[in-house]
This record gives sequence, structure tokens and C-alpha cells, in this order.
Amino acid sequence: MKINMIKSILTIGAFMIAVLSVNAQKFGYLNSAQLLSELPEVKSADSDLEAYQKQLMSAGEAMVKSLETKYTAYAKEAQEGLFSQVEMQQKQAEIEQEQQKIQQYEVEVQNKIIAKRETLYKPILDKVKTALEELGKEQGYTMIFDASNGSLLHANESEDVMSLIKTKLGI
Repeated sequence: MKINMIKSILTIGAFMIAVLSVNAQKFGYLNSAQLLSELPEVKSADSDLEAYQKQLMSAGEAMVKSLETKYTAYAKEAQEGLFSQVEMQQKQAEIEQEQQKIQQYEVEVQNKIIAKRETLYKPILDKVKTALEELGKEQGYTMIFDASNGSLLHANESEDVMSLIKTKLGI
């Protein structure tokens, strides 16, 4: 009988400790998309990326115009019968090569834009991550959730850390 009583007391004590430790945890959340949209560094990175993209696109557009000009001239001369069969095949092969170069350039442009975006955003994201880690430690947060990706089921408005992180980042 005493053993059952001791087990019951230990079980209740363990349960109370678990409840107290859960209550001691502090959780926060923020909307990272909103935070990033308000950072001046992101706005600057976006404009740099846009300028870089326009520069690459203008080179691609020049390649397409050149191909269109060559194709139009080829089609006109072919229609007039100015080429032999061998010359027509050569001209067609040249046009196909230029088309392939344009397609390769498009893939190259996409890869360059992705690499440039990563280069521009990495220091910004690292800064935000560091600020979040420091804020979490300073304010005693167990976890801070990101509300922008829909992983948050419930949040008490008093635990929104957006204003704290903005202060920490100087915005």
C-alpha cells in the first residue's frame, strides 16, 4: 500500500515538473517575408539584381535580333533561289547553331541570376539570422516561429517579435 502511495506521489510530482517546465518555455513568432520587405538592404539588393538581369537580357535580345535578321535574309534569298542545295543546308546549320547558342545563353542567364541573388541575399539573411539568434537568447525565447510560411497554428499577439527584431536590425 505504501509503495503504491509513493508511486502515485512520484507520478504526480513528475507530472507537475513537466507542466512547470512547459509553462516556463517562451515562444515567439514573426513574419519573415514582411521583415525582409522592410529591410533597406533587401530593397537595394532587389534593384541591383534587376539592373543585372536587364543587362543580361539586353545581350540576349541582341542575339535574338541578330538571328531574326539572318533568318529573314536567308528566307528572302532562299525564296529568290539564290542558293544551291548545299548552301541552303549550310545556312540552315548556321541558323540552328545560333538558336542553340541563344538557348544556352538563356540557361546561363538563369544560372547567373540565381547565383547573383544568392550573393546579394546571403549577407542579409545571415544578418537577420544572427539578430534572431541574439534576440532569442537575450529575451529567453525557446522558439521563434515564422508566420509567413503557414507553419504557425496559434500565436498570442503579445509574443510577436517583429518590433524587437526591427529594433535589433536598426529599422
